[in-house]
Amino acid sequence: MTKKIYITKTDYQKLSHMLREEIKNHLKNADYIKALSLELKKSEIVEPTKIPKQVATMNSKVRFKFLDSDQTLEYSIVFPEQADIANGKISILSPIATALIGYGTNDIIEWPTPSGLKKIKIEEIIYQPEAAGDYN
Repeated sequence: MTKKIYITKTDYQKLSHMLREEIKNHLKNADYIKALSLELKKSEIVEPTKIPKQVATMNSKVRFKFLDSDQTLEYSIVFPEQADIANGKISILSPIATALIGYGTNDIIEWPTPSGLKKIKIEEIIYQPEAAGDYN
């Protein structure tokens, strides 16, 4: 059984628009576009005010661990134009961000990455815009 993931209506609309533009203009990321599209299709879309506080949404800062190596990282999930790995911001089109979006604290996710299948555990949603009252 696949775990249900949650996406805010606002994020769903923005991500769907972004994917349509990416498909029109940039097929070089086609695998990741397909992966994000599949995640959106299986998600439950909720109003921003109804999203659980422990779920990773766009612009959330997430602490997660790779279970195979015990490496722990913290990143904010952002749109591609805002990505800045040096400042802890990863693009939603990256395999890790696509894996994290919609999942919550203590969830374990198996996800294909360029270096192979990874098991990732979300340890904490450090910041979620909706929990802070930012619904845009």
